Amino acid sequence: MKVTINGKEYEARQGQTVLQAARDNGVYIPSLCYHPKTGPAGKCRVCIVEIEGARGLQTSCTVPVKEGMIINTESENVRKAQRLVVDLLLSSGRHDCLACEQNGACELQDAAYRLGIERPTFTLAPKEQTDNSAEFVFREHAKCIQCGRCIAGCNATVVNEVLDFGFRGHDTKVICDDDVPMGSSTCVQCGECVQLCPTGAIVDKLPRGKARTWQLEKVETVCPYCGVGCRQELHVDRAANRIVRISGVEDSPVNEGMLCVKGRYAFDFVQSPERLTAPLIREDGGTFRKASWDEALTLVASRFGDVVKKHGPDAVAGLASAKVTNEENFLFQKFMRTRIITNNIDHCARL
Repeated sequence: MKVTINGKEYEARQGQTVLQAARDNGVYIPSLCYHPKTGPAGKCRVCIVEIEGARGLQTSCTVPVKEGMIINTESENVRKAQRLVVDLLLSSGRHDCLACEQNGACELQDAAYRLGIERPTFTLAPKEQTDNSAEFVFREHAKCIQCGRCIAGCNATVVNEVLDFGFRGHDTKVICDDDVPMGSSTCVQCGECVQLCPTGAIVDKLPRGKARTWQLEKVETVCPYCGVGCRQELHVDRAANRIVRISGVEDSPVNEGMLCVKGRYAFDFVQSPERLTAPLIREDGGTFRKASWDEALTLVASRFGDVVKKHGPDAVAGLASAKVTNEENFLFQKFMRTRIITNNIDHCARL
C-alpha cells in the first residue's frame, strides 16, 4: 500500500504499524518501549506522530498503517511532545553518559540527540540503587526508564518469568521474583534482559570498563556450546586481541537474538593462557612433551591398530561432541564404522 510520511510517498505492507513502515523506509521516529521481539507497547509515548483525520497525537508503534494514510513525524506539536517525554525520562534518572557502558549504543541517548536535548530541564530524585549480586548481570535502577522491555522478554520470549514491575508511582521499579537481589532469585542469567534494555540500566557485568562500544568490532559466528546452532556476535577488541562481550543475532531464524548463559557469558576459555597450543604426548615418567601433529596422529593410529588387532574392533568406542559441526560429527561416526569397524559410538548431547 502507499502511505505519505512528511510529504513523501512510501511503500508499506499490510499488518505493519506506522513505526515499522517508517523504519523500513529510513524515516527516524524515536521510540524506547518498542522492540520487534517484544511487540507494540505504547508505554513510553516517545514514538508519537500526527495522523491526518485522527484525534490528537498517536503512538506509532500501536497504529496499523492504512492505504493512503498521511503521517507527520516532524511537526512542532510532535517534536514538543517528544522532547517533553524524553526530558522527563532524563530528569528522573542518573544518565551519566560519559561513564555509562551503553554510551554510543543507548536508545535514550539517540533520542535526546535527535531531538536536540543537551541537558535535562527538571530535577527529580533518581532511585539510587544498584544490584551487583548476580554472576553476569549488573543492574542500576537510576538508569531505568520503566519501558518494560526486559519484563516482556523475560516473561514472553525466554519465559523464565523472573522480572516484573513492583511498587507504585515514583517507587515503581523492575524487581526479581518478590523483590530479591537478582543473584538470589530464580534468574538463570541468560542475559535476554541485557540485550533488550534500551539504556544502561541492565548491562553485562564482565565487560564493564573493558572497552567502549565504538572500539569493538562485531564478528558474527555460531555458538560452540551445543547443536542448536545459535548465531551470535562477538564484540572484539582488536587492539587487545580479546572478546569483550557476546550478543545474540536478532534476525537469526534459529535463536532470534536469544542465548543461554553459556553462549552469552562462557567465553573466557578463548583467551585462557591454559589453552593447549600443540599436541602433548605423555612420556613413561608421566610428564608431557610437545609433539608435532604428524607424530601425535601416527602414535594414536598405531595404538588404535594394536588394540583392534589384539582385542577386536569392539574394544574401541567413540564419543562425539555437540561442540563441533554436523559435518565433523558425520566424519567421526563414518571413521568409527568404516575404519575401526564398530558401532560403539555415542554423543554427549544424549548423556
